[in-house]
Amino acid sequence: MADSIEVTRRWASPLATLALSIPILILVSRRTGKKWQNFPPFSLLTLLSGAWFMIVSETVSEPYLVWQKFSHDEIFHIPQAQRYCEGKFLEWDDKITTPPGLYLFSILLQKTAAAVKLPWVFSCDTSSLRITNVLGLIVLASLTLLCRHEIESRLYEAHSSARLKAISKYAVHTAFNIALFPLLFFFSGLYYTDVISTAVVVGGYLNHLKRVGRDRSSFVSDLITVLLGTLALLMRQTNVFWIVVWMGGLEAVHALKTMRPQHAEQPFMTTLTDQVKFYAWRYSVGDIHDPPLNLAWPDDMLFTAISLAIAALCNPIRVIRQIWPYISVLAAFASFVAWNGGVVLGDKSNHVATIHLAQLLYIWPFFAFFSLPLLLPHVIPILDIARNVLRSLSQSGQRAGSSQPSKTSRSFEFSRFVKSKRPEGSKARDTRSTASQVALETPSHGSPSPALRTADFIFNSKFIPWIIYTLLTFVVSTAIVKFNTIIHPFTLADNRHYMFYIFRYTIRRGSLIRFMLIIPYTISRWMVWGTLAGCADWILSSNRELCSARYNVNEPAPYTSYPLWIAWGTKKTQTNVEYPQDVSQMPRNSASTDGELRGTVEDDPLLVSAEPTSTSTGLIFLLATTLSLMTAPLVEPRYFILPWVMWRLLVPAWRVHDHAHINSLFEGVAPRSIVGKTREVFKRYDVRLVLETLWFVAINVATGYIFLMKPYVWKDEQGRNLEDGRLQRFMW
Repeated sequence: MADSIEVTRRWASPLATLALSIPILILVSRRTGKKWQNFPPFSLLTLLSGAWFMIVSETVSEPYLVWQKFSHDEIFHIPQAQRYCEGKFLEWDDKITTPPGLYLFSILLQKTAAAVKLPWVFSCDTSSLRITNVLGLIVLASLTLLCRHEIESRLYEAHSSARLKAISKYAVHTAFNIALFPLLFFFSGLYYTDVISTAVVVGGYLNHLKRVGRDRSSFVSDLITVLLGTLALLMRQTNVFWIVVWMGGLEAVHALKTMRPQHAEQPFMTTLTDQVKFYAWRYSVGDIHDPPLNLAWPDDMLFTAISLAIAALCNPIRVIRQIWPYISVLAAFASFVAWNGGVVLGDKSNHVATIHLAQLLYIWPFFAFFSLPLLLPHVIPILDIARNVLRSLSQSGQRAGSSQPSKTSRSFEFSRFVKSKRPEGSKARDTRSTASQVALETPSHGSPSPALRTADFIFNSKFIPWIIYTLLTFVVSTAIVKFNTIIHPFTLADNRHYMFYIFRYTIRRGSLIRFMLIIPYTISRWMVWGTLAGCADWILSSNRELCSARYNVNEPAPYTSYPLWIAWGTKKTQTNVEYPQDVSQMPRNSASTDGELRGTVEDDPLLVSAEPTSTSTGLIFLLATTLSLMTAPLVEPRYFILPWVMWRLLVPAWRVHDHAHINSLFEGVAPRSIVGKTREVFKRYDVRLVLETLWFVAINVATGYIFLMKPYVWKDEQGRNLEDGRLQRFMW
């Protein structure tokens, strides 16, 4: 009888979670064009997370990781949550440094179970508390799905009068993969703060995405923003950077973009001073420079930041009106820090804020490893170049007696990838290599000053800004490695974490290894940033107009205001594209519009998902990531979860035929062959998502197996058991 009761209690929480997840899945499914499109993957996610929870609870039934130095583990969280369940809100374990937000969610589940007369479903034991994160993972997947849909809607509706209603398959699969992200999935079976904290921040991000769909937010929306921001701070203190800097920064940019000044014709100016004054004026009235990230070069990023700074300084009231909820959250956080005497609760001695810039180097290999399948587009051009080189060399002997070059030799044009001048598309200018030179030498325009000639030469070049950027980042990386490599005692003291072994076999091998690691840091950064940019300039070189993205060399984006564009000839404006309008003021789609949009999406399902984000969004992401990591002396993979989730939400879809014109990997493939049919499928579906799912499953299986099936006992030098012979387990 007792055994049957125990079995019933053991299954009660998973079954209750499954029951609670069904309404969530139905609610989210109603937002899709095909209402049950996302039900199968989310149901599978529920089963997978429930199975992981059951296996962990069966194998590791007691709170895990017993060691007094680690205040973020179950041995501290579970007893504290149980005190809260008993109503002992004034009792606090000083070893815990994070706020009690996680416990409040557990209390909510406990009270809900009691309210429906099923208190045995959630009894605040170890198993019941862990189920909080299983439910949190399902909620997180639902929120990421809605966030990705809102991102696609904002980008699509910026250049279309049709409102995007149906959730794309890309958004569904992206949300599923985010939930499978190894760090999130692993900790969904334990009682840690990461899953719920991430879900709360993503919920705040969803609220932000809805706010930027209209010019002015309502007072109710402002209050909701304050409440969500405060709730995020109750989960983890570092969430302040993602609420205030990330979302607040994006809304500040949104406030500036709603100014929508008239496009002004630019006179031809012969001095650099006149050019600077003209664009300073244009920036002050809201004509900012913020191109899509796939069209941005390093100097675009610099001028985007400058234009935003000038516009914000000249229009402070407009900005403050939009971001005052985030200012309120920041003020609340500052008040807490002043009252608490520091950022962390409890034990402050082992959690002293330190400038740790090396975190900004470590994050890129972290992204590259976990998102390895997403880097596929960067491999194809390299494979194509290598393939054509080898083919050209192998056929050189056959062409020795012939003066006619082969098709292969003609197709291999290395100059497509290496050009002396930048394309017009990145700045929406006339052909820069010839037209600018002619214009500068045209007497009717006057004689440009030496300063203007110099600036025109530098910024017309494709390689000079890149060389400066590369050298600068290399020098900064070298300085960080030399002067700011910090190895926290906790990293060296606990061999149960993978980071112990990563440091042991890389950074601790010697100074030479540390400096050599700058190369993979740099390559990883380029590839991760390029993945965020989507169909980018440096990949497609002279054929950028064939990218999936809406704006390209022939049609510049509406926020194109490059300060070194010179108005020669008859063209007096960089772009005449209309600014995006307030979505709330857009008329509802007619039946014909809905039908046309459905037809377009059915013909090309990835079309609405391939739009890259803006340059300002990328810059604010870098700023928020920097601030959230640079004060943490301990290198902890879990600190990278939120940066990765936000980055992953912004990654646009990739289509195989975006690269078809620059590679010959499919040359000669019959359309009816298996390879040909596979290519056609991947024209309509992002193959990277499938590979990403398989990659995450492989990592989760491997790390889960090691955690559950490879325990060991700590021993001293004499071979005696430590920690009373408790089993230790490998984990993130």
